Amino acid sequence: MSLFPLAIFVSLLLKQVSLALGDVGTAVSYGTPYIPTACDGNRRDQFPPGNLFVAVNEGLWDNGAACGRRYRIRCVSGNNKPCKSGSIDVKVVDFCPRSPCSNTMLMSNDAFAAISRLSAAKINIEFTQI
Repeated sequence: MSLFPLAIFVSLLLKQVSLALGDVGTAVSYGTPYIPTACDGNRRDQFPPGNLFVAVNEGLWDNGAACGRRYRIRCVSGNNKPCKSGSIDVKVVDFCPRSPCSNTMLMSNDAFAAISRLSAAKINIEFTQI
């Protein structure tokens, strides 16, 4: 037996395990105005290409150390089967403005639309810092 197929299998298995070890939470979308943010104020260059960014709750905020962190997120469930397949990578640019925040993440409209078929939904997500 060749080691090449075994290496591919192990690589695929580790990729699945890494997603399974992610944290879980909830997310909703939020729209403009996106600025000012708690991370970089009015700087427009803080937003990543495709506008795939989030605001995070108190548990992830880490007294502002979360600014610039990147997470891989996938939708896992919600009412009316909102989830699209696949995952996206997002950047933290803000702190959830409501205290206490009722969701783990507030996702930009573009980020939310990339993983959910429904724009006005609350979804359950799995996320991993990358």
